[in-house]
Amino acid sequence: AELLADGNIHVYGPMRGRALAGIKGDTKARIFCQQLTAELVSIAGQYKVSEDLRRDPLWGAGVQVSLSGDVLNIIRL
Repeated sequence: AELLADGNIHVYGPMRGRALAGIKGDTKARIFCQQLTAELVSIAGQYKVSEDLRRDPLWGAGVQVSLSGDVLNIIRL
């Protein structure tokens, strides 16, 4: 699936495919999911692909993705 939103994205289950939040430049947008298994996550044009996401210890966990400067932060829910 591909999810695109001007603001936040909430996925109440496994997140697969692509999730792009804040597509019009909203740097305060967030992505919330119960299980991070996406091929791409992006907030306001800053992104991480599955190769990077799979290295994160929170791969497969419930997480919140936020943007701080130019860095995507992934924290456990």
